[in-house]
Amino acid sequence: MTDRDVTDRDTFRDPAAMRKQYRAEGLDEHELAPHPMDQFTHWFEDAAQATLQGTLHEPNAMVVSTADAAGRPSSRTVLMKQYDAHGFVFFTNYDSGKARDLAENPHVSLLFPWHPIARQVIVTGTARRTGRDETAAYFRTRPHGSQLGAWASAQSSVIGSRAELDASYAELSARYPEGEQVPIPPNWGGFRVAPQSVEFWQGRANRLHDRLRYVAEPEGGWRVERLSP
Repeated sequence: MTDRDVTDRDTFRDPAAMRKQYRAEGLDEHELAPHPMDQFTHWFEDAAQATLQGTLHEPNAMVVSTADAAGRPSSRTVLMKQYDAHGFVFFTNYDSGKARDLAENPHVSLLFPWHPIARQVIVTGTARRTGRDETAAYFRTRPHGSQLGAWASAQSSVIGSRAELDASYAELSARYPEGEQVPIPPNWGGFRVAPQSVEFWQGRANRLHDRLRYVAEPEGGWRVERLSP
């Protein structure tokens, strides 16, 4: 494709010219909850409300960034399925690329990109596998088709075609029809990310955003830092 082809497209837009003025109201230190997970709860409720209003989709979607033992990074979007005072939980195939990275290097970053409400939450921390009881409890809540999908897909592995994946799913559907319990795959389960820092980013006018970051103290508790935008 030539430069001329690109500029002639009706849908072409210059990314350098794309601008959006963010909200005027900001985020002050005195507004923050003492614990970052309590503050996350407040913002997650706002994001969920925006979902009900049709302005934001999947507020539990987060970008998970990992690095392997050599420091090579990779990112992907996954769905957060639980959170509590101990951290954020997602589930995956333990043979997947992200799980292999975490086995070599447990340091991870999470990003909740709530663009329609001009907010982001950025988490850094370490990931550990959840217990099998916790994994089983969540797996039983998944739709039947998603349970079968966890068996059908050898996540992140190279396959020959879509037909190969569909055939695997069809075989599993015949073996475990709707209403029959699907066993939990032995190589599938959760990771809990224990936060070491949690940044709350609020978009502001003129790119002078508010960035307030909780940082875990060695002796316990959290300190709050304001970062320049």
